[in-house]
Amino acid sequence: MATRVEIVAYDPGWPQRYLEIAPELMRILGALVIAVDHIGSTAVPDMPAKAVIDIDVTLRGLSDIAAASDLLIEAGYQPRGNRYDDDVWAFMLHGREPKQRVYLCPPYNETHRRRLVFRDHLRGHADAALAYAALKASLAETYRYDGDRYTTEKTSFINAIVERADRMTGDQSAMSQTSITC
Repeated sequence: MATRVEIVAYDPGWPQRYLEIAPELMRILGALVIAVDHIGSTAVPDMPAKAVIDIDVTLRGLSDIAAASDLLIEAGYQPRGNRYDDDVWAFMLHGREPKQRVYLCPPYNETHRRRLVFRDHLRGHADAALAYAALKASLAETYRYDGDRYTTEKTSFINAIVERADRMTGDQSAMSQTSITC
């Protein structure tokens, strides 16, 4: 059965939840972790979002993904696979509110970099954040029971923002403002 794409109003408690989850992930994954970053719409103040805290965990290397995956599964996270052939592996933790989606990333991963650039651009540009919120609301209505299509239809907007942000900064590096590093 399809799950409804449900966008809820921004919860000012989301950043605090991330700050509670990040040390727990570092405890579970130990020395494999380089950094833990709050990503996605719950990381952007005032952004409506699905009630899921999205977190990128950067590991020491690609070879650490298997061991980190085993540790997350042992801790109750459900594996969701590598859907985009980008060396990023997804896991979900249900049973807590909000839900948690954790992505294991190797260092210098382009998907991770783009997520940070997009998040930081939305944080600093209210016009882009408002446009993204409107797009999400429209897509959630149009694709109310098709989460994959909802996600796919956001891609061109996200790509345009990342390209604009890269041009504005003149480089392609993103320094996380909410990263917890080890």
